[in-house]
Amino acid sequence: VELAVPPMPEYLQFVRAIVGATAALDDRLQPGRVADVRLVVSEAATNAIRAQAAIQVTTPILVRCDLTGDRIVVEVADHGPGFDPSAVPALPEVETPERLRHESGLGVSLMHQLTDQTIIESGRDGTAVRLMINLRDSAGGR
Repeated sequence: VELAVPPMPEYLQFVRAIVGATAALDDRLQPGRVADVRLVVSEAATNAIRAQAAIQVTTPILVRCDLTGDRIVVEVADHGPGFDPSAVPALPEVETPERLRHESGLGVSLMHQLTDQTIIESGRDGTAVRLMINLRDSAGGR
């Protein structure tokens, strides 16, 4: 499935619904993992929308969902200014008071925690985020 989505928050629910429905087509992916797919694609699409809004680019964001073989691969690509993925600060531990003050930057961490592999390629012409979840062992968790 491939979507070209206007970079507007109003389309996030549409992206979640289409990608979630596509992921649910394979019965090897447990419902909880489908929810994970919806969440991480929402985070990636939100970041893409914000990146393009920051430089006022209205080109559609591309969202691809491939459900062939032994994994689901979702890619979200934008035309924003790019960023250095290694510069994203680590999240404070859940139990610490600092975590309560950490209001943004959760998306990339969630992507890494809820997928089997997350690849972020970013440059000055945009960012592509690939989110991969293995189907063969999805019943057993992450």
